[in-house]
Amino acid sequence: MRTHDESGGGFARWLGLYAALAAMALYNLLPFFWMVSSSFKTDIEVTSFPATILPQSFTVDAYARIWGQEGLVRYFLNSLQVSGATALLSATIGVFCAYGFSRFRFRGRDTMMVMFLASQVIPGVLLVGPYFKMMSFAGLYNTHLGLILAQTTLTLPFSVWMLKGYIDSVPVEIDQAAEIDGASRLQCLWHCILPNILPGLVATMVFAFLLAWGDLLWALCLISEPSKQTMTLGITNLVGQFRVLWSDIMAATVIGCAIPAGAYVFLQRYLVKSSAGSAVKG
Repeated sequence: MRTHDESGGGFARWLGLYAALAAMALYNLLPFFWMVSSSFKTDIEVTSFPATILPQSFTVDAYARIWGQEGLVRYFLNSLQVSGATALLSATIGVFCAYGFSRFRFRGRDTMMVMFLASQVIPGVLLVGPYFKMMSFAGLYNTHLGLILAQTTLTLPFSVWMLKGYIDSVPVEIDQAAEIDGASRLQCLWHCILPNILPGLVATMVFAFLLAWGDLLWALCLISEPSKQTMTLGITNLVGQFRVLWSDIMAATVIGCAIPAGAYVFLQRYLVKSSAGSAVKG
């Protein structure tokens, strides 16, 4: 039987664990709460001191002003187009690369994988100059296609590494059984591998989408025409030279967070690694 001290010690450990989790959740959620709360405040209250946690004068004027601006919907659609295309292109190329790294053994394979991984530690700001020159030379500067290609090169190494881990979890016996039945490599990938790594594929696309959606540096450097700017650039335009409309910025940020937050909520069940071991019968 458990002694009173053992039960008390176990309760204290659980209490400490839940307290740490609650503190972590509060730390992560507090900025979002402050953003939403500030978006419903008046221009005077949002800059008042001491600051108010909840709006004293609840108003939606900031949302009305933001939604009434001509460029907001265009910025939103531009971000949706660029982020969606980046996620799709990154996942499509990443699947083929990951399948090759997972299923084939060739000279330089390990070196290429290390290079993919090493590319993630290079600060993006160091690549702005070369990308700008390349896009200008190719005639892709100030185009969505150029921005999509640039962001794909940044998300592709992450997608390849992530998808390779999912494909490695699929037993190679599935490929061998399909090949015995006459399936080609492409048919094995389409009919055998993809169904088993679908949660991982969706998770990879979600992460690539979120990275592209929140990008500011590359959109700022590769897009100059206002009609082609993304949501992040549209929000920065609200920062004036002599005045900063914080309530409008917070309202625009809440609107900008709607798509990634919704995607995460509805696709969160895909953000766990699927188990493909049960696909092989004993």
